[in-house]
Amino acid sequence: MSATRSLPRELLHLAWPVLIAQAAVMANGVIDTLMAGRLSSVDLAAVGIGASIYAIVFVTAMGVLLALTPVVSHHYGAGRYAEIGADVRQCAWLALALSVIAFVVLKHPDPLLAFSRLTPEVETKVRTYLDGVAWAVPGLMFFRVFFGFTTGIGRPRPVMAFNLLGLLLKAPLNWVFMYGHFGFPAMGGAGCGWSTAVITSTMATLAWVWCRRDADYAPYGVFARFDPPRLAALRELLVLGVPMGATFLVDVTAFTFMALFIARLGPDVSAAHQIAANVAVFVFMVPMALGSATGVVVGQALGAGDSRRARHAGLLGLGVGGVVAVALGAAIGFGAVPLARAYTADEKVAAAAATLLAIVAFYHLADSVQAVMAQVLRGYKRSTAPMVIYAVALWGVGLGGGYLLGLTDTFGAPRGAAGFWMAGVASLSLAGAGVLTYFLRISSVRED
Repeated sequence: MSATRSLPRELLHLAWPVLIAQAAVMANGVIDTLMAGRLSSVDLAAVGIGASIYAIVFVTAMGVLLALTPVVSHHYGAGRYAEIGADVRQCAWLALALSVIAFVVLKHPDPLLAFSRLTPEVETKVRTYLDGVAWAVPGLMFFRVFFGFTTGIGRPRPVMAFNLLGLLLKAPLNWVFMYGHFGFPAMGGAGCGWSTAVITSTMATLAWVWCRRDADYAPYGVFARFDPPRLAALRELLVLGVPMGATFLVDVTAFTFMALFIARLGPDVSAAHQIAANVAVFVFMVPMALGSATGVVVGQALGAGDSRRARHAGLLGLGVGGVVAVALGAAIGFGAVPLARAYTADEKVAAAAATLLAIVAFYHLADSVQAVMAQVLRGYKRSTAPMVIYAVALWGVGLGGGYLLGLTDTFGAPRGAAGFWMAGVASLSLAGAGVLTYFLRISSVRED
């Protein structure tokens, strides 16, 4: 952290590489969808279902490892460079343990597949996809450790570069595994999972080779020695990281079950929902990147003992995020009809999607507030209270309220998919208000 660099410049310096890195990750999913869709509806369904199962497992484990970023940023702000290397080594042990757990779950997905009630043809392809993507887990976990380390010290550009490299490899490797080239069997859409495994292993290997050889990383001594697992260090990471992982689990499962409930309303409604969800996830990258940058600045400021700068950084991140969210929300709202038609030529689906996109405009504003504030609180090393807030808001108000509004006549005629999105706006507004209030309280105490 530069003591002389202004907060706006610091946030911009950290945010734009994270935004590009996230866009690259999303583009991988788009490539999988487009290439699988060209094969058959069965392949497309298998990739979609397999990716959803994988996301639940991976995102939860990844959330635990996110604890490294605030830990590193605090050390960095305080100038405790040697302790950064020690905590990175301990986080590597945690990544190894989480990799084993996630690998076993993905290799034995029977409970999750039983819930989905798939046809035999789709289930076979989903299992092949999961068999491949399970091997992606170790690479992703260790790359996430690198992400937490390099982002925490204010160097997010290498992550951006490696994610862009992975994006360049995605389509060619999909082609190899999906169509069976260079001696590999043709796996169809399931080959997307195997290509992901190769890419993540490559990214993780290159990232740590880069770290080992780049002189700018030398002061932190990551490779200075071998450390066995230390319970005290692992406990600190787990106390902070487990609630983070649980928060991601709440978020992912709420969104997944929302889609499953809406699927009961028929394929046209489900397609309209997918369009709205795709737009919502795409624009979410902006507050996510801004929140990540803000959380790092907050952590570095607190490590340096500058609670005033930490509070101001949080408020600035919230302000910038709010302004950008209003602009993006207005663009979605006023452009709902042409945006929906850009996704589909089906007039019925486009009309339903346009209605939902009008709600997404407000959804995004609430989503931006909670996204920035949640990551600011991680910078303060606070994760348990946000976890409780999210569980009540997203599962209770969002999913429960969506079911009542969308599928029952509890509050009048069922509103269908619109009812779920309206409840989503309410749930994210509640979550945003909760984490913002919590931030204002704890930052005031620290500043005093």
